[in-house]
This record gives sequence, structure tokens and C-alpha cells, in this order.
Amino acid sequence: MSYSAVSICLKFRALSIFLLFFQAVSAQFDFSSLDQEFQSKQKLLGKDAVMMLWKGDSLIYKKEVGDFNAKTVAPIASCSKWLTAALVMQFVDEGKLSLDDKVAKYLPVFESYGKNYITLRHCLSHMTGINDDVGFIKKMLQRSKFASLEEEVAKFASREIRTNPGTDFWYGNIGLNIAGRVLEVVSKKKFDVLIKLKLFNPLGMRKTSFSTLDNSAVNPSGGASSTAEDYMRFLVMLLNKGKAGGKQVLSEASVNTLKEINTSKGTIKFAPKSAEGFNYALGSWVINEKDGKATALASPGLFGTWPMIDFCRGYAYIVLVKNLLGEERADAHLGLKKVIDEQLPSSCR
Repeated sequence: MSYSAVSICLKFRALSIFLLFFQAVSAQFDFSSLDQEFQSKQKLLGKDAVMMLWKGDSLIYKKEVGDFNAKTVAPIASCSKWLTAALVMQFVDEGKLSLDDKVAKYLPVFESYGKNYITLRHCLSHMTGINDDVGFIKKMLQRSKFASLEEEVAKFASREIRTNPGTDFWYGNIGLNIAGRVLEVVSKKKFDVLIKLKLFNPLGMRKTSFSTLDNSAVNPSGGASSTAEDYMRFLVMLLNKGKAGGKQVLSEASVNTLKEINTSKGTIKFAPKSAEGFNYALGSWVINEKDGKATALASPGLFGTWPMIDFCRGYAYIVLVKNLLGEERADAHLGLKKVIDEQLPSSCR
């Protein structure tokens, strides 16, 4: 038998073993009700979507409809925030900065405008106090006028202060982009290059990128493109207490920090309709909580993609779509979660 024939046989055998393994794992669960729930929400989610569910060390459910599959690259909007927050925590792990560092320590322009009390923690939790507006789509369209993240963040520094830092929550792009610029200064690397080297490459997220096609400013708060398969690698790392491929990509302490709740119902002054009623951690929304700690987190994006981790039930979930997020979409995902939760009992008491 020729070498090429042997190679083809080996690859086919490996694929067959994987399919048998996946079939065996899937057989442990009855996901017929999940199929029905997904189909019932199809109108809200759109005709092109992929859903993946990971439990333990296995992918236990995958659904691909329309032109989307697990490898389809699509913009993920605010799902980017979770990635940026994790990158900041890598720098905390390395002792290069602290969440309680003042932004002005790295970006003197903030001191020049009298904004000396804004910390990185404020930035990751949308509590900078800097005046912002509600028009998400308008702000996205306006971003192209900035040639660099440095230029955009300097503009943020010049804005009026709406309230004292840390006193209220106003969801938007300001805080995470300031944090991204701090990382550029500390590392002396552009944000899109930095996150690829430190987070995406170690996790094997080969199709995920913050780079722009027109050389405009990168957007740490909402500018990533990714695939369901890639983003699931990130979720599984967090689910596994920061480990991936036998390596500690993020410390367990930093993963726990990302789960800390930074808001209360009284501090939230603005949240998108799809996230109303939830508290916020660092880069993600708190879907479930117990004793002041997040037990389930999600970081939904404007285009409808919804990544989520339930730490009590030990699963990671993502639905990647290409439609704009409507007010009812949160209910769609929470409905899917309810069905999943019926199959996967909680370990939290």
C-alpha cells in the first residue's frame, strides 16, 4: 500500500473514532427537547446559526443551520469584551499591572484632563463615569474616523465626567477601549498583535482577530471576528480554571476575579434591553449568582452571538449568528439554557 493510501486510511480511522466517541457521549443525553427549543427560536436567531455545547472534556451537542458552521468567521461585537478582559488579567498574572492601578499612570492624557481616579477595574466594569451615549450603531459607524486606538482613547479622556468613577454603570465602548490602550503602552505592541500572541495563539484560536481591513483603530470592546469553534476554546479554558492544552493560560485566581460581581441593581444606569436585570462582572454579564459570586456568565454581542458558561453545571455554550440582537433574543437564549439545565444538574449547593 502506498504512503498516501496509508495516510488516508489513518485519517479516516481517526475521524471514525472521533465520530463514534462523539456519538457515545451524545447518547448519554436526550437533546430532542433542545432541538425543538432551538427550532422554535429559529425566527429570532436567524436562518444562519451554529450552536455548540461543551461539558467536561467533550463537545456534547452541535447544531449548524443555513450557511453557518462551527468554522464560519463572523463579527462578534461585544463578545469581544470578555476576550479583552481576559487579556488584561494575563498582565495582572505577570505582575505588570493591577486592576486598581490608575489609568493615568500609563496614559498621562487622563491626568491632563483631571481624570486621575479612573482605574482599570472601573474600565472593565463600565464604571469610568465618563460621559457616554446610548447610540451603539451610531458609535460603531463613527469609529472609522479614528486612525488609532491612542487617538480614540485621547478623545475619551477629553470628555466630560458624568459621575464619579465607580459610582454607576453605563454600558458602552469607553472602558474596555481604555484598558486596551493601557495594554498597548505596557507591552509596546498594537492591541490586535498583542492579543493574538498572548491569548489566541496559545488557545489555538487561529481564525479570531481584532485586526481591521482599512487600518482604522482596533476596537477592544467590540471589534473581534471569530468562529464558534474558536470562541468555544476560550470558554473551555475559563471553565477549566484557566487551563488549556495542559498549560495555565490564565491563573485560577484571575478566572475567579473575572467572576466577581462589580455592580448592584441600584448602580446600573444604562444597560441594553437584552441585558436588563443582570449584574456585571468584568467583561461579561452575570446570568446567575449565588452568595455574591457569579455562577453563570455571558457576553452577548450586538450581532446576536451569545457565549455563556455555567460554572455550577460545568458547561460552556455558544450560539453564533449574524443578525442584530433584538430585545427578545436574551429570552431566546435563556429559554435554551433552561432546557440545557434540565439535562445537566447543578453541583452548587
